[in-house]
Amino acid sequence: MAKRGKGRGAGQAAGVIEVPAGTKPNGPMEGVYYIDTGDCELVADPDNSNGWLLKINGVMSSHIDVAEPLFLDFEYMRWIAALVESKWPPESKPKLRALHLGGGACSLARYFHAAYPDARQVVVELDGKLADYVRGWFDLPKAPLLRIRVGEAREVTESLTPDTRDLIIRDVFAGALTPRALTTREFNDHASRVLAPGGLYVVNSGDAPDLKNAREDAATIADTFAHTMIIADPAMLKGRRYGNMIMAGSHEPFGDDPQLARKLLGGAVPAHIWNDAKVRAFAVGAQIRHDPRPAA
Repeated sequence: MAKRGKGRGAGQAAGVIEVPAGTKPNGPMEGVYYIDTGDCELVADPDNSNGWLLKINGVMSSHIDVAEPLFLDFEYMRWIAALVESKWPPESKPKLRALHLGGGACSLARYFHAAYPDARQVVVELDGKLADYVRGWFDLPKAPLLRIRVGEAREVTESLTPDTRDLIIRDVFAGALTPRALTTREFNDHASRVLAPGGLYVVNSGDAPDLKNAREDAATIADTFAHTMIIADPAMLKGRRYGNMIMAGSHEPFGDDPQLARKLLGGAVPAHIWNDAKVRAFAVGAQIRHDPRPAA
C-alpha cells in the first residue's frame, strides 16, 4: 500500500514487453512485464525525467530515481530512512547489516547503500523473474554489498543465524495487507532472534481507517519487543484515511532524538512519533496474532 510523495502523478505504461528467456533487460523501458507472480508495470515518472515507478499486479510498489539514490519518493520510506539514520548516523560510518523482507525495486536498499557504503544488505524477494528484471533495469550495487535472495520471507528469516542483522525491514504486501504469516508473534520471535543486540525491527503496516490491522500489528510487536515506536501522519493516526504506519521494535530504548522529530515534521507529509507508552495504549485490547495451531 505504497503512497507517493505530494504532487506527483502515477503516469501510464506502454504495452507488454517480451524479454527472451534467460536474458535481462538492459536498462528501464516502459511497459508491462510478465513475472512469476503475475505482472508488473514499469512507468516513467512524468514529473521526474530520471524517475521510474513500479507497479506489481496493479498496486504501486516502488519508485527509483536513477540519478539520485538518496531520493525517496514514497513518504513511508523517508520515515524509515530517518529512523535508521537517527539510530545509526551515516557520518559514523557503521557497517550496517540489513535484511529487507520484500524487494520491489530495492529503493530502500539502494538508498542505504548510498548512505552507508560499507553496509551489507540482503533483499528477500519472492518473485525470481522480478528480481532479474530489477537487476536489469537499475544500477544496483553488486553482491556482497547488496544481494537479492529469491525466496519466501518467513522461510528465509527462519533459516538465518542468530545475532547476524542490525536492521530488519518488513515491507511485504499481498494486496493491501501483509501476509499473516509475517505478522505473528512467532514470526516476530524469529526476527528478534536474528537481530544482534541493539538491533531494530521495522515494519510497514498498511491499514484502513478502522485501524484494526495496525492495532494488531502494534500489539504483536509490543508483545515481542521491550521498546516500540510508531511513525505516521496525523490523519492516519486518527483513522481518517487508508495508508501506512511505520512501526518499530527493539530490545533497547529508542531514546529521544529531537532532530528526528523535526525531520519528520518537516517533510512533504508531516509525520508524528508515538513513543512506547502511546503505542501500547493504542494496542490495548487488540488481538496478539499467533500462528495457527497444528492440527491434532
